Amino acid sequence: MKKSVLVLAIAAAFAPVLAQAEAGDWVVRVRAANVSPNEDSKLGKTVNKNVLPGTQLISPGAELSVDNNWIPELDISYYITKNIAAELILAVGSKHDVSIKGAASTEAIGNQKLGRVDALPPTLTLQWHFNPDQTFDPYVGAGINYTYMLDRNLKGSQGAIDGSKIKIDSDSWGYALQAGFDVNLKDGWLINADVKYVNIETDVQLKSPVTGRWTKIDSLDINPWVFGVGIGKKF
Repeated sequence: MKKSVLVLAIAAAFAPVLAQAEAGDWVVRVRAANVSPNEDSKLGKTVNKNVLPGTQLISPGAELSVDNNWIPELDISYYITKNIAAELILAVGSKHDVSIKGAASTEAIGNQKLGRVDALPPTLTLQWHFNPDQTFDPYVGAGINYTYMLDRNLKGSQGAIDGSKIKIDSDSWGYALQAGFDVNLKDGWLINADVKYVNIETDVQLKSPVTGRWTKIDSLDINPWVFGVGIGKKF
């Protein structure tokens, strides 16, 4: 009997103490995140309608393309209850190249790179954690996103818009959806994987070299998927 008690005591001493969440806990996560825009652009139709009505300057199906990028991401969570947490998602500016694609080479406005935008997208979500007391703890979340464009100025590089100034809206408000999981380890540490869909909508305008006026040339929905993996610590 004494031997059995001794074995159990030794096993308990060496068993991992999981990073179980409780109301009032804080969690800090650091992730490497891939921002993958799921853009919806109506560049061709809008340019032909607004810039020079009655003239096809560009293919109606031409679009603005926004490329992918990897960024570091810092997230701070507060557990309101054992299962409910509020997470503030912070990230450095996410830089993306913007290009025109889908235009024919014979058109006045052809395929070309317009430059780069730099978006700062802080996001606040409310999460439901299914198994906060278990090693594997999946969660879902939803919230709001505010995106501020640190660098929003572009420029035409060839054809009819060569040298013309182009800009996008300075900010955007939208919703955010989230799903992921924590793998709880001992001493408050955890491994995390996470995916978010962020609603980012903006207007794109071109400054006419003739009139000097800004004209809307696109309603660009960037709407990125953000895939992240990283580590965290409960306090």
